[in-house]
Amino acid sequence: MSNITELNKKLDDMVLSGKALEAFDELYAEGVTMQENSDAPFVGKALNRQREIDFFSSIGELHSAAVLSSAVNGDVSFSEWEMDLTFKNGYRAKLSQTAVRRWKDGLIVNERFYYNKG
Repeated sequence: MSNITELNKKLDDMVLSGKALEAFDELYAEGVTMQENSDAPFVGKALNRQREIDFFSSIGELHSAAVLSSAVNGDVSFSEWEMDLTFKNGYRAKLSQTAVRRWKDGLIVNERFYYNKG
């Protein structure tokens, strides 16, 4: 499967079905760079996989999650997300973010998340 539209949908669907780490293992390149807003990027699959584990491990309850829209332009895909969750520390948050993904050879080589920090 090399069609970016299909790959992006597959990734979003896997995350929504609770298979985010499986999607990460399958669809992210070894040298992937991930960035949140204008923060410094994190480079490498192992480092970013651990960050994903840390994030998902911090969630106590996922009340809802939805992809509101998505688009593809060339080798770039976009997904707009809304999530309502409660972290294990008791903090409940309604998160809105957009993920911008750059693909090469059927894998994500760069992903950047845009959201308000609070």
